[in-house]
Amino acid sequence: MISEKLDKAIRNVPNFPIEGINFKDITTLLLDPDLSLEIIDAFIESLKGEKVDAIVGVESRGFLFGFLLANKMGIPFVPIRKVGKLPG
Repeated sequence: MISEKLDKAIRNVPNFPIEGINFKDITTLLLDPDLSLEIIDAFIESLKGEKVDAIVGVESRGFLFGFLLANKMGIPFVPIRKVGKLPG
């Protein structure tokens, strides 16, 4: 199951950037192209039967997978950040 694979692939970094925060490091996941494709396929499967006009990705992690998902679905990708962080 995809959730179990994700749990194994994502590295937990305790107390980063401050005490009490458990940072989820996805760089370890990004090293596995097969798992990255499997994630995109799982998103597509969960959207079957839905009309999707565009994919919106929030900040950096949303950019990574949102763009791949939109590209594979053949629809636009819209990056979203805090006001003033993107020129468009």
